[in-house]
Amino acid sequence: MQTQQTTRQVPLTFRVVGTDQTIVITDFHAVVAGYTGRDPKAVQHHIDELAAIGVAPPPEVPMFYRMDSDLFETSGEHDTTENLTSGEIEPLYIRHDGKYYLGIGSDHTDRDIEARDIGDSKRACPKPVSNEVIAVESLEDLDLDECTARSWVDGALYQEGSLSGLLKPADVVGRLLARTDIGDADFMCLGGTLPLLNGKFVDGTSWKLELSFPNGTTIEHNYKIKKGSLR
Repeated sequence: MQTQQTTRQVPLTFRVVGTDQTIVITDFHAVVAGYTGRDPKAVQHHIDELAAIGVAPPPEVPMFYRMDSDLFETSGEHDTTENLTSGEIEPLYIRHDGKYYLGIGSDHTDRDIEARDIGDSKRACPKPVSNEVIAVESLEDLDLDECTARSWVDGALYQEGSLSGLLKPADVVGRLLARTDIGDADFMCLGGTLPLLNGKFVDGTSWKLELSFPNGTTIEHNYKIKKGSLR
């Protein structure tokens, strides 16, 4: 899959947790990874469920969807259409100047379009991301299995659980680099999510994301959606 490195009109600035450093990113490849479950049988079951409602199966698993880098935002204020849209917490893998960082984000998606084309449904919505990240010394050693991920919609708990059901970060990034022309360039990649607590998408306006680590470190992000503002 060919990807395109794009230049943002507004650079993204991230604070590195536990330091006084910030990183500023302008040019990067923007990607959303899908079908990143660790259990192949469970992934295939999900593909079969989608096929039953008319969604075409992905040509490869995991699937990497190219995005415009301007969709990735830390502002916390976003616009969407009047369609049913919803988000979900995901780990955010960042490479900048050859170094890796971990953040969190939301693959906010237009669920009406999703029934026709998954890639287009993702490109139809912003990708809210946290403005704080954790420096990753070794991607191979980064293990999120013991972390707890949560999301809330309009104050109600929406997702909660570990990320042990997802492919390891190094596995996701390794496959991304093997299948694309990214090379040594900067990139941001949302890495997959965990199931919804009630199994139903919620069309909310206020979202909270949280990733907690065993050592007590927590990354959070809050964002709001203004519906009907995109035509």
